[in-house]
Amino acid sequence: MADVAPIVNLDFAASTPLRHEAREAERTYDASPIAGANPNALHRLGRAAAQSLEEARRSIARSLGARIRPSEVVLTGGGTEADQLALLGIAEGVRERDRTRTRVVVSAIEHDAILDNLPLLRAAGFETALVYPNRQGVVEPGALRDLMGRDVALVSIMLANNETGVIQPVRELAAVAHEAGARIHTDAIQGYLHIPFDVGELGVDALSLAGHKVGGPVSTGALYLASRTPLRPRVFGGGQEAGRRAGTQDVRGALALAAVARALGPHVAEERCRVGALADDLYRRLLSHPRIRASMGDPFQVDRLPGIVSVLIEGADSQELVLRLDAAGFAVSAGSACSSGSTAASHVLRAMGLTADEAAGSLRISFDDRVDPSSLTRFADVLRDMV
Repeated sequence: MADVAPIVNLDFAASTPLRHEAREAERTYDASPIAGANPNALHRLGRAAAQSLEEARRSIARSLGARIRPSEVVLTGGGTEADQLALLGIAEGVRERDRTRTRVVVSAIEHDAILDNLPLLRAAGFETALVYPNRQGVVEPGALRDLMGRDVALVSIMLANNETGVIQPVRELAAVAHEAGARIHTDAIQGYLHIPFDVGELGVDALSLAGHKVGGPVSTGALYLASRTPLRPRVFGGGQEAGRRAGTQDVRGALALAAVARALGPHVAEERCRVGALADDLYRRLLSHPRIRASMGDPFQVDRLPGIVSVLIEGADSQELVLRLDAAGFAVSAGSACSSGSTAASHVLRAMGLTADEAAGSLRISFDDRVDPSSLTRFADVLRDMV
């Protein structure tokens, strides 16, 4: 393993360090008789592994809402897989029931895990349409209603944006989708266990989550799929997850993700307040510089995730700033880490109405409840001096 010089990680929106609870769950599993046992086997070890898997599923279900059934939780190999399963699987499942529903509507600010699947939808015979946000990065229900019709099979709009942190009015958007008889999925990967929500109150038919955004293992995730939601599986070959996602389940990963859900779930609201106050303070420090502004306009006039600060630096190149900040001991992002190899301006910021030049100077600073507040103060000072 390569040595890494001491650095303050402020790129938690990309991925987070494994939490103590997840690590302990993995160690307990590794030392148990069921370590490596297939939960689909009929022998005692298999049955014990299956019982542990279902206990993990129950914990994940409880973290999503009081009335969520464990059978509505499909375990996946991460958030990207959960997104694709929802987008392609539900669209095709709906069309199999009603051949007139041949259109899918998604927001223009979705993660690439959604947007990069649109060509697959079109190849499968669907039409696709984008609904754009306002200047603050919010997808308004009226804008979605303008695109709806009786031919829409599925709507997919994220719970909170991974670049700006702006939270979407999903409950109202779900109502608009259902008015037209369409199903709705929300990518909650960035918001899960960072803001309180109840899936039942959101009113969505499907919701994606990922473990590595909250201190769980990489390649763990789940798709909440409401009962009676039509779904055509994307992976075949075993019938696991009630036939919705084939492949031997990762019991170890599920137990670790469930441990994080149990640890964080009861404290989401209070941690949102505490971490949100740190973000507010960082915004105030940064925006006092005349060349730094928030990407969504006034950050105090929009509902945001607690641990994401998104700013634009006038006349700067974000890639250069990321490298200079790295040399100064701070890890931040110029946008979504999944798009870090691209030099194109952020599709999220462009969809919000920013010019390419404005978007070229964007930075995303992200953290969770484990951040040292003094490191945020030092970061603000360093970036202000650098600008």
